[in-house]
Amino acid sequence: QVQLVESGGGLVQPGGSLRLSCAASGSIFGNVMKWYRQAPGKERELVATISSGGFRNYADFVKGRFTISRDNAKNTVYLQMNSLKPEDTAVYYCNLPLTPQRNYWGQGTQVTVSS
Repeated sequence: QVQLVESGGGLVQPGGSLRLSCAASGSIFGNVMKWYRQAPGKERELVATISSGGFRNYADFVKGRFTISRDNAKNTVYLQMNSLKPEDTAVYYCNLPLTPQRNYWGQGTQVTVSS
């Protein structure tokens, strides 16, 4: 069993920045890590993915604004969010998809973008 704990969410003004962290209780080395988000009344959507080798992929709606990174030594994944918009308001979740039966999620961290 792997536990994922997100942190770093909060209230920020439009145009501002936040850095989310996801700390894993076990090693993330060799595994894909993902960030998702879910806004009120909407389905959960994929935001960014980072492979074990550091290859990054982003949803179109965050390209050029968000950066996913990882520190395998700390078993931590990050999501740097810049130029935040009100539509980025959501609960952000960290995901470690080992297998369909071992698909781990964090508890989520709230990000609110508002003036």
